[in-house]
Amino acid sequence: MSEQRGLTAEDLYRFVWVGAPDVSKADGRIAYTERTVNEAKDGYMTRIRALSADGAQDILFTSGEQDASPAWSPDGTRLAFARKHGDKRQIWLLPASGGEARMLTHLSEGAGAFAWSPDGSKLLVSSQVDPDDSGHSEDGSDEDGREPGGERKKGIDGETKVGQENAGQAKTGEGGAPSKDKPLKELVVDRIRYRGDGSGLWNGKRSHLFVVDAADGEAQAVTSGEFDVGSFAWSPDGSTIAFTAYIPADSEDETDPDLLLVSDLYVADAYGGSRRKLTDSNWSIGQPAWSPDGSKIAFFASDRSYHNATLNRLYSIAAEGGDILCLTDDRDLLVGNLVVGDMRSMLPSPAPLFSEDGSSVYALFTRHGSAGLARFAADGSGHEEVIVGDRDVYQLAPDHEGGFVVAIADALNPGDLYRFSPGTKQETRLTDANGEWLGERELSAPESFWVQTEDGWNVQGWIMQPVGFDAAAAASAGAPKVPTILEIHGGPHMMYGHTFMHEFQLLAAKGYAVIFANPRGGHGYGQEFVDACRGDYGGGDYRDLMETVDYALANYAYIDEKRLGVTGGSYGGFMTNWIIGHTDRFKSAVTQRSISNWISFYGVSDIGPYFTEDQIGGDPWQDTELLWKHSPLAYVQQMRTPLLILHGEQDLRCPIEQGEQLFIALKRLGRKTRLVRFPGASHDLSRGGHPSLRVARLSHIAGWMDDHLV
Repeated sequence: MSEQRGLTAEDLYRFVWVGAPDVSKADGRIAYTERTVNEAKDGYMTRIRALSADGAQDILFTSGEQDASPAWSPDGTRLAFARKHGDKRQIWLLPASGGEARMLTHLSEGAGAFAWSPDGSKLLVSSQVDPDDSGHSEDGSDEDGREPGGERKKGIDGETKVGQENAGQAKTGEGGAPSKDKPLKELVVDRIRYRGDGSGLWNGKRSHLFVVDAADGEAQAVTSGEFDVGSFAWSPDGSTIAFTAYIPADSEDETDPDLLLVSDLYVADAYGGSRRKLTDSNWSIGQPAWSPDGSKIAFFASDRSYHNATLNRLYSIAAEGGDILCLTDDRDLLVGNLVVGDMRSMLPSPAPLFSEDGSSVYALFTRHGSAGLARFAADGSGHEEVIVGDRDVYQLAPDHEGGFVVAIADALNPGDLYRFSPGTKQETRLTDANGEWLGERELSAPESFWVQTEDGWNVQGWIMQPVGFDAAAAASAGAPKVPTILEIHGGPHMMYGHTFMHEFQLLAAKGYAVIFANPRGGHGYGQEFVDACRGDYGGGDYRDLMETVDYALANYAYIDEKRLGVTGGSYGGFMTNWIIGHTDRFKSAVTQRSISNWISFYGVSDIGPYFTEDQIGGDPWQDTELLWKHSPLAYVQQMRTPLLILHGEQDLRCPIEQGEQLFIALKRLGRKTRLVRFPGASHDLSRGGHPSLRVARLSHIAGWMDDHLV
């Protein structure tokens, strides 16, 4: 056994997360964010660092507690970034030489995403406003304590849709109670999507664009109306803006917009406000990017041909409009990063990047447990994968010499920055954020395997040995077999892969082998594979997981088949519930932020109506039997495995009533179960919740497994 120890739950307090790189065109300096746990406030601290082009000097550049989204001005003389002022996020400017930052924007609802104009004289900023209000406040006062909403999600476990949320959200106090300094007030609701996980109740405001003068902060509205702007980009000459939105008045579809997962591409005059619609309301579009000469716009999109399971692909269209060209020649290749882990909340994939000559477009892609970088011919004639391997490329920025700075994680590293040259394929590591302290720990490296299922699918899985365990030595010495835990990802259209998982490393450190896999329905294995679970939850996906366990038992002799545990979150929680209702082979189970009853889920989840209809195939009043057939709660009398139920009290994706129903039924039946409620926690608890609750969650999982498997 090694003298090094494995990870503990409390090691969460030592992690450093790096990301959001932006490279100065003037001198190659890299601004990036460094996020750490603020243990005293049970939260997180995010500051901006500046790294010299050669990586030799890395200094702390800002001193705020929540500084984010660094962006150098085109001439490299200023850094724009987001910082909270009161409880609103505003844009601040800091000289490249350092010094005092000044607050530029004074938007009454704060600033969202932003981008410099090509000449550096303006910034394009998104902010929430009342449809009839300018959204500008001279003093930046907070009139109602509300904050911008997040992106629209289409999967149970937070898969990012390329379009944007059609609703801002109202901020609540801890645990969902009204803030103490505000009187109680009724909420009048007249739309389906009036709430969003992690953001709360819709505040009646819309997300729109403003051009802000970089000298005096004066804001001029570019868009307005009863719709929300999603992602956006300046044209190279600074005269025009491309943006995504769904504007009902411009569509012939009379369906309730809250039930439509579509968004169109528009171009608008940057100062006059006139706009033109380039697409036909049959797409879900996001992340527009202009070609260097301004003649084309590339973007990510789903054509909705497989509904919520449709792969995102890379497309382009002439800036004047016309036919849409698909640049993804491999129809089974997913653009964007869909690797799921517990080190970071879901990040939007960076926008496509044109090469300097406009002949190709770079974008991240997801395949077989990895996320890499590919170069696509701008004429659609083919693509080349330029960053590949068993890793997770999660962010991307162009550098000053035609290459890129990328953020990459892998199974043994939570993430660092690297410089990559497409011409030479040379890669240089720039940061080592966690190397020193992780070097004092022993980690378990996953081993990949493939299972051919009885009905012909190829399922990728991994196994991690317990920390300090030598399988060969144990076999020769006749050592006891080890307890083993099956982990199941959420989504279901997500993907486990070659990225760092604190939860898995903790279990391995506690003496468990860990199995994880991507059953049908997961991304990274083609269009038919990701579509294969729709309408069949608990069918082929369940069999895939059981056959994965069978394969592991047959090929890894150290697994103790009498001491198997299972756990998962979101869709993985649904599947954990389903498994223990259909087999007794697992002796311990932990279900997290799960679904137990599709009938009630339809009406209580922020995505309930469209997700249930798309994934299960019906609604409660016409298809009651169908929804009940696919509900784990229907099989509760067959559940005999000890079950721990973990649920956030502010989870609006899979609301806590889903866990409560299962808990009460099991208790009434006299089964071994326990419910743990996490106050103030959303569906994102495991990735971005309060650190103390994340540590508690990990401790509960490990403790329950210890009680029933050791």
